[in-house]
This record gives sequence, C-alpha cells and structure tokens, in this order.
Amino acid sequence: MRFDLPFDMDAEADSSQNPTPRHKCSACYKQFKKKEHLIEHMKTSNHSVHQPACGVCQKHCKSFESLREHLTGPLPKGVCSKTFSQRGCQLCLVLFDSPGSLIAHRQTCRLSAPTRLGTKDLTYIDSQFDCQDSSDENHAGRGTGGTVAMDCEMVGGGSDGSLELCARVCLVDEDENLIFHTYVRPLMTVTNYRYDITGLTEEHLRNAMPLYEVREKVLKILYNGESIGKVRLNGGRAKLLVGHDLAHDLDCLNMNYPDHMLRDTAKYRPLMKTNLVSHSLKYLTRTYLGYDIQSGTHDPYEDCISVMRLYKRIRAQIHPEEEEDHGTSTPSNRIVGMPDCWRSKELDNLTPDQLYAMSRSDYKCWCLDLRSKLPT
Repeated sequence: MRFDLPFDMDAEADSSQNPTPRHKCSACYKQFKKKEHLIEHMKTSNHSVHQPACGVCQKHCKSFESLREHLTGPLPKGVCSKTFSQRGCQLCLVLFDSPGSLIAHRQTCRLSAPTRLGTKDLTYIDSQFDCQDSSDENHAGRGTGGTVAMDCEMVGGGSDGSLELCARVCLVDEDENLIFHTYVRPLMTVTNYRYDITGLTEEHLRNAMPLYEVREKVLKILYNGESIGKVRLNGGRAKLLVGHDLAHDLDCLNMNYPDHMLRDTAKYRPLMKTNLVSHSLKYLTRTYLGYDIQSGTHDPYEDCISVMRLYKRIRAQIHPEEEEDHGTSTPSNRIVGMPDCWRSKELDNLTPDQLYAMSRSDYKCWCLDLRSKLPT
C-alpha cells in the first residue's frame, strides 16, 4: 500500500527515483554520467559535419557500414528503419522527401557494369591526353589538374611466385575515357602468371614496355606539367590519383606520389569497416554502385571505372561548411592539440552543441575537393 506524502516529501522522493541527468553527445547521442566523460569522448571521437549521418534522426556514424547497420541491420532503430525503408536509397543511403523522388533517384543511382577491356589484341594505348588542359570546373579538384584513376594487375615472382610484380597498368579520366594502358615487362623472371586472376600469359609480357618507361609515362600524366616542388606543396596543376590500395600499386611501380594527392577507396574512413579494416573493391562496387565486378579474371579498366565512380559519388555529397573560428581565433579553440590548462578551465562551461562545433574529422572529406580552390 502506498501512503500519500506531503508535497515536498513526495517531490523529493520522485527526484531521488529519477536517474542522474546525463550529458549527451550532440553527434552520436551517447550519454555520459559526468561532463568530463563527454569531454573526453569529444576529444577522441572526431565528430564533424562530414561524418555519415542518419537522414531521419541525424545520428553521426563513423562509417557508411555503421550507418547501414543503424538503418537496416539486425537491430535497426525503429522509427529510422521504417522511414528509411519507405524513402531511403539502399545504395547511397540518402533519404528523400517522397517515395516518388526515391523512384526517380534510383534510375540514376544504380549503375551498370562497364565493358571489360579483356586481353585480346590489346597492348599499348596512350591517348595523348592533354595534360595542360585543366580549365573544366566540372572536373575534380578545382585549382588542380583534375582526377585520374589507376589500377595495376600483378603477376608473381620468386621461387614460390609470391613476389608482386606489376604486369599491367591502366589509367582513366573522370569521364571514363581510357587514357593509358600497357602491359609491363617485370624486372625479374615471372614464376606465376596467376592466369585465373589476371588472364595474362608469357605472350602478353614478351615485348611489353619496361617498368621504368611505364613509370615515367604515368608520372608525366599525373604531374601534368607541374614542378615536383609545387606538387608536394599544394598540388598545383597536378592530378589527384584515385585507386584502391594505392600504396600497393605505387610500390609495385616503384613510384612515389604525395599523400595529399591520393584518394584511396581502401583507406577512406567512411568506406572502411567499423574496425577500420578495408573492404574489397568488389564489395564496395556492389554495395554502393549496384553492380558486380571481378567475375572471373580481373580487368583493370573495369576496376578503374568502378573506383572513379565510387570517388565521384562520395565527392558529390553535400555537407554544411564548418566554422573556422568559435569565439576566438586562437588554435586552442580546436580540441586536437588544445593545451591541458585551457581544457580544464574552459571546456566544462561549454554545451554539448558547442563541443561538437569545435570537433573536427581526422580525415579530409572528399567533398572538399570540389568546394574550394587550392592555392597555386
């Protein structure tokens, strides 16, 4: 039996039964008992307007994979899942105003697989790409020379065939034009042509272009007439290089290219697994573009087109612009690199929204390649 309590005692009892007010992250909605725990979370979460976010509840996720789980996974959020199932695109995860808008969008979002080059009667192609023409603002990286996608196919060397030897190189531009293709004569004897994967035989490589010459031609396309110093500084007229696991391809070509000029679908945070392990290009293409690749032998042209389409799809996202300053112009406004004394004295007085406004991504969003001109 419940006894009626005086008003003030009843209120006191109710307040004791209510949970302690929690501090909620404005981005991922995690809740913390203490403000200091929220602050520590914000220091390491790297939340920003560039993170994948639910179109229904606006929750921020570390990757598109975690966003997909939030919307359609084994334990989806009820309201979000129901709304997304009616008006959301399963490929790009964008939420539309109406089912009709979604139907119209699907006609352009799901792409068809490109025509494969194959290996018959195809040796060396150089389109004499005009490396000085970078005036088209419809192409990536305003203020740069545009974007090129590259893919290499490897054969095996060494006694067990495990050494990676570049045997084929393909480059395409943003309009999916083939601008360079050649077979490559490796520096050492090939012991495994990996025919089931590459479709290559000894005949393909017998009179192939030497590796050093291939490297020179690829670098000429990428540097686009720009000086090495300018490319390392801010890119200049050089081209952004798109690929999947570019470090592997560049290593096999014995070639270097500045990190800030690389756009790697295997290393881009939102495209990675929740544990920061890379997805395969085959998986990314099927999941985000809607078609299958690498059925049978790998075709470098097919891979180049797919990786370029992935890059352009991610680059086309529209994100709000971040504020450069938040009340003062000192670097201590940013959580990363903020002095300990400033943290302890100032952050406790900020609201969750203010903490979120200060947070920055730990990667460069590809949408920025179109938004701002790089200095030249």
